[in-house]
Amino acid sequence: MKRVASVIQLRPEHEREYRELHAAVWPEVLSILTEHGVTNYSIFFRDGMLFSYLEFVGDDYEASMAAIAEHQVTKDWWKLTDPCQVAVDTASPGEWWAALEEVFHHD
Repeated sequence: MKRVASVIQLRPEHEREYRELHAAVWPEVLSILTEHGVTNYSIFFRDGMLFSYLEFVGDDYEASMAAIAEHQVTKDWWKLTDPCQVAVDTASPGEWWAALEEVFHHD
C-alpha cells in the first residue's frame, strides 16, 4: 500500500462551488477511483489550501493514475473542479496537485 498526499490552492471565489461538487461526487468518479486501487481518499481544506490524502493498493501507481485520467467521466469531472484550483507556487512544471514528502507515519 502506498500513501499519497498532495496540496493545491483553492480559488476563493470557487470555494462554495468546490464544496458543493464534493458533497455530491458523481458515483462514476468514485467507481473509477476504486477500480484503479484508490482507497481511503480524503480532501481537507484550510486557509485557501486543499490537502489530499489517499492510499493506493494497486501494483503500478503511475499507470493507474494515467488510466484514471483517460476516463471520459474523469475528464468531465475535472472540467468542473480544475477551474476552482490553482497549483501552488512550488509545484514542479506540469504538476497540478503538488506531491508532499512523508516525513513521519505511525500505525
